[in-house]
Amino acid sequence: MANKSNARGRTYGSEPHATGGTGGHARVQGVRGRRGEAGRAPRALVVAQFVNAVGDGAFYVFSALYFTRIVGLSAPQIGAGLTAAWAVGSLAGVPLGHLADRRGPRGTAVLLALATAVSVASFLVLRSFVPFLCAAVAYATAQSGLAAARQALLAGLVAPAGRTRVLARLQAVLNGGLAVGAALGGLALHAGTRTAYLSVFALDAVAFLGCALILGRLPAVAPAAGPAGGGPGLAVLRDRPYALLALLNALMMLRMPLLSLALPLWIVERTAAPGWTVSALFVLNTGAVMLFQVRAARSVTDLAAAARAVRWSGAVLCAACAVFALSGTGWGTGTAVAMLVLGAVLQVLAEMRHSAGSWQIGFALAPADRIGQYQGFYGTGVPVARTLGPLLVTTLLIGRGAPGWLFLGVVFLVAGAATGPAVRWAEAAR
Repeated sequence: MANKSNARGRTYGSEPHATGGTGGHARVQGVRGRRGEAGRAPRALVVAQFVNAVGDGAFYVFSALYFTRIVGLSAPQIGAGLTAAWAVGSLAGVPLGHLADRRGPRGTAVLLALATAVSVASFLVLRSFVPFLCAAVAYATAQSGLAAARQALLAGLVAPAGRTRVLARLQAVLNGGLAVGAALGGLALHAGTRTAYLSVFALDAVAFLGCALILGRLPAVAPAAGPAGGGPGLAVLRDRPYALLALLNALMMLRMPLLSLALPLWIVERTAAPGWTVSALFVLNTGAVMLFQVRAARSVTDLAAAARAVRWSGAVLCAACAVFALSGTGWGTGTAVAMLVLGAVLQVLAEMRHSAGSWQIGFALAPADRIGQYQGFYGTGVPVARTLGPLLVTTLLIGRGAPGWLFLGVVFLVAGAATGPAVRWAEAAR
C-alpha cells in the first residue's frame, strides 16, 4: 500500500528530482499551469477504483461456481490454480513496479489494466485446466503490477500530505463498489443460466477497460531517473528494514481471509449461529469501511502515528480472534451471534486502522524515484494472504478450533508490536 511524508513534509529517503523537485512534490509533467488538472486526479482515481470494484465484486461472488458449473473444473483444480497464480503474482509486483518507475506509471497502469481485461475475458472461452491456469496467472500478475503502478501514479499526482486521505477515500469506494458488484453477481447466481454467468465475466472485463480509459486521461507523470552512480535497479530487494516491514505487513494482511473464508466455515461448522450471520457480518464490515475509513485515517499523519495505529490494530485483532474462538464453545444461538458481531466489530476497527498505518509506512519510507518497485514489494502482503490464507484457515482455524484462533491472534499482536521498532530502524537507515 502506500502513504505520505514525514512531519517535515518530505518523503523519507528521497532526493531532489530532476522532473519534480524533492520527494515531497508530485512529478506531474508540465505541472506549472496544470494544477487544476492535477487537482482532479484524486476524483478520477476514485472513479477508476469504483469501476474496478463493481466488476471485481461480481467476480468474487460467482467465479468459483462459474469455474465448476460452466468450465467444468473440480474444487481442487480451482484451489491449486489460484494458489499458483497468486504465488506468481506476488513475485511480479516488484519488477512491474520498477517498470512503472522507469517507463512512467500512467502508461504502465493503462497497459496492465488492459492486460487484466484481456485475462478476464479469456475466462469466457476456456474449458480446461491448463488454459485456466494460464489465464489465472496472467490475471494475478497483471493485478499485482497494476496495484504497484497505480500507487506510483498516485504518488506522482497527489502531494504527500494528501495521500493518506485519498487512499482512505479509495478504500471506502472500493467497499461500496464491491457491494454493488456482489449484488450483480447475486442476480447472476439467482438466474443460474449460462448467459448470466458469461455476462458477469464480460462486465468485469469491461470494467477494466473503463479503468484503462480513465487512467489514460490523467496527467502524465514523468519516469523516475535511474539509480544514481549505477546502483542496483531493484534496490528494494537489498533494503532490509523495508523488507522486514513488508513481512510484518504480510502477517497483518492474514486478516483478509478471515471474513471471506474463515468466518463462513467457522459459523457453519463450529457455532450455533444461523447461516445468515455470514451475510450480516459481510454487510457490517463493508458498511463500516465505507462510512468510517476516511475518519479512521485522519490521525495518521506521520510515521510515529502510523506505527501506533498498526500496534493498536494488532492488539485489537488479537482480541477479535479471542472473541471468535469463544463463539464456538457451545453457546446458544443468540449468544453466538452476539459474540460473532462483537468480534466482527473489533476486526473492522483494526482493519481500518491497520490500512491507514500501512499506507503511511509504505509510502513514507519509499524513495521518491522508486515508488513503484517499493510499492510492488510492500504490496506482496495481499497476494501472500490470498495464497496462504486458504491453507491457514482450513488447517489452523477450522482444524484446530479455538487454539488456532488464539495462535493467530498472538501472530497479529506480535506483528503489530514489532512494526514500531522496524519503522525506527528504517528511519535510521535513511
